[in-house]
Amino acid sequence: MDFLDLDCPTHVLFGVNAFEQLGQAVGDWGCQRAMIVSDPGIVTLGYPDKAIQLLQAQGIEATLFTGVHENPSSADVIDGVKAALQYKPDMLIGLGGGSSMDCAKAINFVYTNGGVIQDYWGIGKADKPMLPMVAIPTTAGTGSETQSFALISDAKTHVKMACGDKKATCRLAILDPVLTITQPKSLTALTGIDAISHAVETMVTTKRNEKSLHFSKRAWKLLSRNFPLVLKNPQNLEARGGMQLGACLAGIAIENSMLGATHALANPLTAHYGIVHGQAIATMLPHVISFNAATMENDFALLAELASNDCSSITAANSEQLVTFISSLVAQAGLAGDLQSLGVEQSLLPQLAEDASKQWTKQFNPRTVETEDLFLLYQQAF
Repeated sequence: MDFLDLDCPTHVLFGVNAFEQLGQAVGDWGCQRAMIVSDPGIVTLGYPDKAIQLLQAQGIEATLFTGVHENPSSADVIDGVKAALQYKPDMLIGLGGGSSMDCAKAINFVYTNGGVIQDYWGIGKADKPMLPMVAIPTTAGTGSETQSFALISDAKTHVKMACGDKKATCRLAILDPVLTITQPKSLTALTGIDAISHAVETMVTTKRNEKSLHFSKRAWKLLSRNFPLVLKNPQNLEARGGMQLGACLAGIAIENSMLGATHALANPLTAHYGIVHGQAIATMLPHVISFNAATMENDFALLAELASNDCSSITAANSEQLVTFISSLVAQAGLAGDLQSLGVEQSLLPQLAEDASKQWTKQFNPRTVETEDLFLLYQQAF
């Protein structure tokens, strides 16, 4: 069993058919009852049933909770905690996309520490130990498998809450590119752009450091080169693996660097219009890069150079080349590049800007962004 040598608390098992090693990987944890958190779409693919078989082969009982929705809400967490209270697991497994992994973490917060998920909005608010967790991503996007945060929307206000605690970090992540082959092309596109935005934003935040920069660059190299390959040939298992590992490394970068204005702008679009997160990111990212280039030109030039297949010197690259490159990826992915085509009303831009100004990630953007700056960015994207 080969684990990646990564400087992070989560043990990462990566490779084709790594999923098959689930039972062996947790067999010595001393756990007897696992609750798998997933969604109905993943269930139809048979992965949760396979996970149950792998666990049972090691003498571990397992049950399945499938009440996870896209952009999981506090209501999903309530249902999951009810299921946990009934089953009494001693291990949780998030199997699916970022939504399944985030919901599993959120269930862990409330099941082990009580209250409601809103109580854990922020950092380090869990006083009691939490259950050991396994993350098995079936997409290459959020990097949630290597992060200590659960992103959950309040069911009433639709505000996205970042609930973070080191105790919520998964003990094990299993990255098996075979599990991503069954994704629809649209999901590959949406999650891939999200992962790419993580590599870009973590590269320039005010909290970046030597460790985060190391992972941002490693993630960017993998994602920028493999995303076009996966879009062209969804069955390319090597490229799928590159995307999955890149998303994971970008997740480690987030854990050490945070995100910026792109995510602050994206969240209100999801809350008000139901625009899928990856699509909102795809529309806003090029504009935020242009805005931040005033202070981060060299960093963006480096990313443009790393994405290039030629031998040009770094001095020849610039931020505009990065904007062009990202925009071309958005087009190749078949995603919208403007807000108007997504049904956003121009009259609502001021409200969206107000909401974006309240987003947590705004404070980590390399250039200070006030409400008027966010409004202008929405206008540019319109």
